[in-house]
Amino acid sequence: SLNNKYLPDEPYFCPQVEFNNKPDSLFFNDGVRRIDFILVYEDEDKKDFEKRHTFQRRRETFEASLMKMGMELEATQSVTDEKLMFLKVHMPWDTLCTYAEVLHIKLPIQPNDLSSRPSPWRFFSCITKHFYPNEELITKEAEFFTAPFEKKRLEYFHVRDKDVFFTAAMRSRMAYYILSRAPYEIRGNIKKFGVTKLLDAGVYKAAYPLHDCRFNVKSQEEGCPNERYLLYEEWAHPKSFYKMQPLNLIRKYYGEKVGIYFAWLGFYTRMLALAAVVGLCCFIYGYTTQETSTWSKEVCDPEIGGKIVMCPQCDRECKYWTLDSTCEASKRILCIFRCFLLSHYCPVCFLSLVTLFLEFWKRYQAELEYTWDTVEFLEQEELPRPEYEAKCIYERKNPVTGIKENVPYTACGRCVRVSIGIGTVLFWILLIIASIVAIIVYRLAAFFAFSTKLRSQDLKELQTLKEYVTPQMATSVTASLISFVIIMILNILYERVAIWITDFELPRTKTDYENSLTMKMFLFQFVNYYSSCFYIAFAKGKAVGYPGDPAYLLGKYRNEECDPGGCLIELTTQLSIIMGGKAILNNIQEVLLPWVKNLIFRYCTSAASEKLIPRWEQDYQLQALTKLGLFYEYLEMVIQFGFVTLFVASFPLAPVLALVNNIFEIRVDAWKITTQFRRIVPEKAQDIGAWQPILQGIAILAVATNAMIIAFTSDMIPRLVYYWSFSVYPYGDHSNNTMQGYINSSLSIFNIADFSNNSKPMSTPYNITTCRYRDFRNPPGHPRQYQYNVYYWHVIAAKMAFIIVVEHIVYLTKFILSYVIPDVPYAVKEQIKREKYLTQVILHETNLKLVTRRLKPFDDGTLTRTEVNLTQEEMELDF
Repeated sequence: SLNNKYLPDEPYFCPQVEFNNKPDSLFFNDGVRRIDFILVYEDEDKKDFEKRHTFQRRRETFEASLMKMGMELEATQSVTDEKLMFLKVHMPWDTLCTYAEVLHIKLPIQPNDLSSRPSPWRFFSCITKHFYPNEELITKEAEFFTAPFEKKRLEYFHVRDKDVFFTAAMRSRMAYYILSRAPYEIRGNIKKFGVTKLLDAGVYKAAYPLHDCRFNVKSQEEGCPNERYLLYEEWAHPKSFYKMQPLNLIRKYYGEKVGIYFAWLGFYTRMLALAAVVGLCCFIYGYTTQETSTWSKEVCDPEIGGKIVMCPQCDRECKYWTLDSTCEASKRILCIFRCFLLSHYCPVCFLSLVTLFLEFWKRYQAELEYTWDTVEFLEQEELPRPEYEAKCIYERKNPVTGIKENVPYTACGRCVRVSIGIGTVLFWILLIIASIVAIIVYRLAAFFAFSTKLRSQDLKELQTLKEYVTPQMATSVTASLISFVIIMILNILYERVAIWITDFELPRTKTDYENSLTMKMFLFQFVNYYSSCFYIAFAKGKAVGYPGDPAYLLGKYRNEECDPGGCLIELTTQLSIIMGGKAILNNIQEVLLPWVKNLIFRYCTSAASEKLIPRWEQDYQLQALTKLGLFYEYLEMVIQFGFVTLFVASFPLAPVLALVNNIFEIRVDAWKITTQFRRIVPEKAQDIGAWQPILQGIAILAVATNAMIIAFTSDMIPRLVYYWSFSVYPYGDHSNNTMQGYINSSLSIFNIADFSNNSKPMSTPYNITTCRYRDFRNPPGHPRQYQYNVYYWHVIAAKMAFIIVVEHIVYLTKFILSYVIPDVPYAVKEQIKREKYLTQVILHETNLKLVTRRLKPFDDGTLTRTEVNLTQEEMELDF
C-alpha cells in the first residue's frame, strides 16, 4: 500500500455538499452510500500562508490516495463553526470485499446446526430473566458457522443483504486500515503515510467512526438499528446495574477488543462475590467475638494492661507508656481482622478460589473466541503498524518464508533499543525505592514527634480520641497519605516515559506494542503501589534490637517498632488509604473530567444549539479516547487484583470493597464510552493479552506473601505456640490449654538502668525499675540476658513449618485444579471441528469440481501435452 501507484496522478477533486437537514442520517446526501468514517479539518483559508500551503497539499494528496484506493468522499461544512469541514468516507461493496479478504475477516457460510446445551438455570428462568437484558429490545441473533472471506467465492457465503452483510464495526475497521496506510508524501526512500501522523501534525483535527444514534433518543431514520440507544438503556444506565452485560451487542458495536475487556471484568466481578462472602463472614465472626478474646481483655484490663509499663520507642524525648493505651487502636480493632478462621480463609480457600477464577476464565475465554470468530486470529494475520512500516530501511531474510523483507533496524540496533528501554525502567524503579526510603525516614522522624506530643499528659485537646490516636496510628496514616500522593505523581511522570521507551523500541504489531508497554507499566506500578505495603508487612519492626541496644537507619534514625499487637493494623491502614484513594481518583478522572469537558464544549457552542446538528458533528463534540484505549482500565483492575490477593490476610474486607467498586466500575466504564466518548475504532482481539500471565504471576506470588503475612506480620503463630505449648506444663502453670497470660509471655523485661546515654529517657514518671518491650528475650539477671529465649526459637520453627506446609498445600491444590479443568470446553471443541470441516467441504472441494469440469474426455481416452499443461496451469491458478 506504500507504492507510488497510490499517489494521485490527476487533479484532486472532492465534492462538497450542504447539510441536508437530516440530523440522524448515517449516509451521504444521496441517502444510499453509508458513512464509514469521518475526518475533520479546518478550512485552510483561515490559516497563514505557509501552514495553509503545507496542510492543503498533504490533505489533498492523502484524500486523493484514499479515492485511488477505492474509497468515496464527500465534504460538508460545519453547522456550528464555519471554519470546520467534515469529510465523510464511504467504502463501496467491491472495496469492502477486497479488504475483508486482506484482513481475514470471518463471515457466515451456513447456519449452526449443532444443538446448544440447555442452561442449568432454565428451570429458574422466571426469576433469572429479570437479571438479563430485555430480550424484546436486544434479540438473540442466529448462530452461523464462519470462514475467512474470499472474494472469488462470494456465492458460498450467507449473503442476504449486501448493505448489512458487513457490520458497521467491520466497515469501520476496514476503513481505518486504509486510512492508516494511505500515503500523503513520498520523497525518495522517505515514506510518509497514515492518518495518525496527520492528526498529530494538525492536518486533521479528528478521525472517528459514527455512533448510530443519540444515546438517549432513538433515531428517526428508517432501518437504523439504534444499538447505542439499546446499550445505554440495558447496559450503561444506572438502573441496569444488577443486569448481566449484553456482551454480543457490545462486541458487535465496539469490536472484540472492547467486548473481551467487559467480559473479563464481569467474570472477575462475579468471582469476587464468592471471595467477598468468605471475607465478610470472617469480619463478622471477628467483630462478634472481640469481647470474648482473652488476650484482648488482658490488654484493656486496667489491672493487667494498665499496670504494664512499656519502654519508650524512641531516644531521649519519648516517654514511658502503659499497654492499655493501645486497647482500642490496636487490640480490639486487630481482633476483627485476626479471627482464627483467617488462617484457613486466606492461604487455602481464597487462593484456591483465585486458581478457579483463572482456570474458568480460560474456559469462558475459549467460548468467546469461538463465538466471536477469533480462534484463528494468529500473529501472522496481524499486519505491521504503520509506524513500523514507515521506518523499514534494512533488508533481512525472513527465517520462516526465506524471502527478503524490510525491517526498521539491524539485530545490533534492536539490542541497543531494548537495552536502553530496560535501563530506563530500572532507573525509575530505583527512583521509587529512593522515595520509599524517604518515606521511611519521615516515619521515623514523625514517630519521634508524635510520641513526644500524643503521649503527653498535658494534651487536653485529644482526650476523647486519645485511646485511638496513638503515635503508631498517627504516623501510619500521615505516611500512607504522603505515600499515596508520591505514587500518583510518579505514575503521571512514568507514564510518558514508558510510552516514549516503547515508541523507541518500535514493536512490529499493535499487539507487540501493547504487550511491551504492559510489562513496562506493570513492573513500575507493582513497585510503586506495593513497595510501601511490603515494607510494613515484612520489614518494619523486624530489626529494631532491644531498648539497651537499638538499631538505627543510616546511623541516625532509630528503626521504628510495631505496635504491641503487631504491624497488621498499619498494613490495613495503608491498604485502605491506597485502595480507597485510587478508586476515588480514578472515578474522578474517568467520569467527572470527560463530563465537564463535554459540558464546557456544549456551552461554548450554545449559540448554534437551536440549529439542527448532524450526527457527525454531534459526535465531534464528544471526547476522543486515548491512543492506549482500554490499557488503563486493565491496569486499574490488575492493580486492584494484586491488592485483593497479595495482602488479603491483613485485610479480609478487601474483596468486599473490590466487589462494590467493580459493580460501579462496569457501569461507569459503560456510561463513559457510550455517552461521553466518540465511537471507538473496532479492533480484533483473541484474549486479554499480556495481562493473563501477569494475573497468573500475581496468583503464584500471593501464596507466598499471605503465608508470610500470617507467619511474620501477625501474631497468630506466637499465640498458637503459646496456647498449645507454653500455657501448660512444662513451660506454663495452667492445667489446660488457655490464652491467659499470653500478653505477659509475649513481652520481654528490660532493666531501665541498662539504657545507654543516647537512648535513656529524660524523665521517668512511674516509680519503676523495669519496663516491657515486644520481643522474646531473656530477662535481666539471666546468664544470657537480652538474648533470644526458647519461646523465640519455638515460634521461628512454627513459622517456617507453617509457611512450608501452607505453600505446598496451596500449590498442590492449584496444580490439581489446573490439571482437572480443561482450558477449552468439550462442546466448543466439537463446534470448532465442525466449522473446519464445513470450511473444507464448501470452500476447498469446489476446486475439485472446477478441475473435473475442465477435464474434457476424448474418444481415445487421452489428453494432448498442450491440454495437460493448460490444465495444470489452470489448476495451480485455481488453488
